[in-house]
Amino acid sequence: MNNIQLAHGSGGQAMQQLINSLFMEAFANPWLAEQEDQARLELAQLTAEGDRLAFSTDSYVIDPLFFPGGNIGKLAICGTANDVAVSGAIPRYLSCGFILEEGLPMETLKSVVNSMAATAREAGIAIVTGDTKVVQRGAADKLFINTAGMGRFPPIFTGARKR
Repeated sequence: MNNIQLAHGSGGQAMQQLINSLFMEAFANPWLAEQEDQARLELAQLTAEGDRLAFSTDSYVIDPLFFPGGNIGKLAICGTANDVAVSGAIPRYLSCGFILEEGLPMETLKSVVNSMAATAREAGIAIVTGDTKVVQRGAADKLFINTAGMGRFPPIFTGARKR
């Protein structure tokens, strides 16, 4: 299939093929490999360098999807990572939800997803869970993305090292 079909969002074989051939491949990591509807993150790992977490969410609904220097996918990763980082936290994990319009070219989605994967890797962020829905043609404008990000605050040094 060259375009997104309603079947890609129905939970059946077409959706599994899309998840496995695009999202799992692009965002490959141990959390996604579990193929659960959530990511199970080790609390000890999250808090190993501090006991505070930052959490943020944002949605991206831009037109055009591609612009000089980026696209909606890169913007989604950078935007949510920035929202976490401006608090002083180090972004570590993201979830992403896609709302796809029926008829969206598969190549457009692949380009956006691959850009997201490259941007996240470059920033040291793992995309650990996600969701995909497909709506009828005309019910959305091509592609919407929602991301939620989590980061940890580094320990605060006051001049003396913590013991």
